[in-house]
Amino acid sequence: MTDLDIDAAVRELTAARADGKPCPPLRGRLLAEGDVASAYLVQRRQARTWQERGERRVGAKIGLTSRAVQENLGVYEPDFGVLTDAMAVGDGDEVPLGGLLQPRVEAEIAFVLGADLTEERHTTADLVRAVDHLLPAIEIVDSRIAGWDISIVDTVADNASSGLFVLGTAPRRLADVDLRLAGMVLEHAGEPVSVGAAAACLGNPLHALGWLAGTLARAGDPLRAGDLVLSGALGPMVAVTPGAAYEARISGLGSVRTCFSAEGER
Repeated sequence: MTDLDIDAAVRELTAARADGKPCPPLRGRLLAEGDVASAYLVQRRQARTWQERGERRVGAKIGLTSRAVQENLGVYEPDFGVLTDAMAVGDGDEVPLGGLLQPRVEAEIAFVLGADLTEERHTTADLVRAVDHLLPAIEIVDSRIAGWDISIVDTVADNASSGLFVLGTAPRRLADVDLRLAGMVLEHAGEPVSVGAAAACLGNPLHALGWLAGTLARAGDPLRAGDLVLSGALGPMVAVTPGAAYEARISGLGSVRTCFSAEGER
């Protein structure tokens, strides 16, 4: 891909965010099928722009941690995106739908690091030592690609289809939670709309953290103490209903809530 193609992809995604009008898929048009390296370049250029306008990088999100989703997209490792402070929503706060295009919600386990992870390969002991605490999270995923018609190239370029995130407020120590067996239920109006378990996240969310830590270290941008990591969905994502409220409960971690406005005006 040329710099002109990369710049055009950045412009289309930026315009989609600003105008609320999704753009066509990038693959096979501005980015070659399977060119994940160029897709990450598109992502980095957008993230640099966000930081230049004052947003603070607070961590990273991991996507494609479900084997079923990997099979569907024909990829066999996760992807990642950047998290900034502008993406954070308070527990229980209302989210204006006008700032989103095609939002969906999913429940995740969030890691908050107490130490740097700078090695290209980390043992489980390294990861356990580095985690300061855990929080339940709802990720509000979104896509700037029309109809969620995404490949690995589209979602990576679009910052791993990130939108917003909500964190619970009662931290838990890693030693107090059985990560692999932690069950999850996401409810709307008291009814389950998504269920799952932490084992759906690469077998254990710690595995996802280890993958991200090694990947970022090899890229020269390692995870640092204080970083937040959203480790991946524990169950199927759910399309947002205007005016709806959602609560995620994760065993051992408690709950986290979010709700959405009834109107979608920008």
